[in-house]
Amino acid sequence: MADVKHFDPDRALGAVVELFWSRGVDAAGLRDIEAATGLARSSVYNAFGDKRRLYLAALDRYLDQRALPSFARLAQASDLAGIREFFARLITDRCTGAHRGWGCLIVNGHLGEYSGDPQVQQRLNRHADALREAFHAALQRICSRAPHTSVAAAGSSGTALAAQAGMLATLAYGITMRSRAGAEAAELRAQVDSALAGCSLSA
Repeated sequence: MADVKHFDPDRALGAVVELFWSRGVDAAGLRDIEAATGLARSSVYNAFGDKRRLYLAALDRYLDQRALPSFARLAQASDLAGIREFFARLITDRCTGAHRGWGCLIVNGHLGEYSGDPQVQQRLNRHADALREAFHAALQRICSRAPHTSVAAAGSSGTALAAQAGMLATLAYGITMRSRAGAEAAELRAQVDSALAGCSLSA
């Protein structure tokens, strides 16, 4: 095991993110954390604190390095194709590659052992709010640049766009949960197409 004074905290935290993300924070015990980081239990505690504080650090890292940059790109969408591209990337990320079937570390946290913890809940809410706000910003931009699209026709008031943004955020969460349960990409794409066609988002 590595000495706490001679290891890379950032690399160790990255390993913990992968562990909690793939297995779930509930299933990941201290021995799993030791194996993932290469650190002795005492070194983990000295460097990060207990498992709860380690989980908080993992959530922050996931938010800052994965979720929020993706939402920032979504917020810059200038047409409906940009929203479809966000969902296409989401489904690809969730259903293919090294992270297939893992879902999302943040979304998974809603059902985890720390879901009732106020500081964990704060991070879960930050994720949900940022996703909804990104959709809202994209819809506002679409309406301002193309006032005759079906989005604008559905109602360009703040209330109408906020409701559509909330629906799209809920759809993204549903895709993430279904993918973790084993849903195939084709099934999820069909659901996205159906949902967008049914909420006045078809171009």
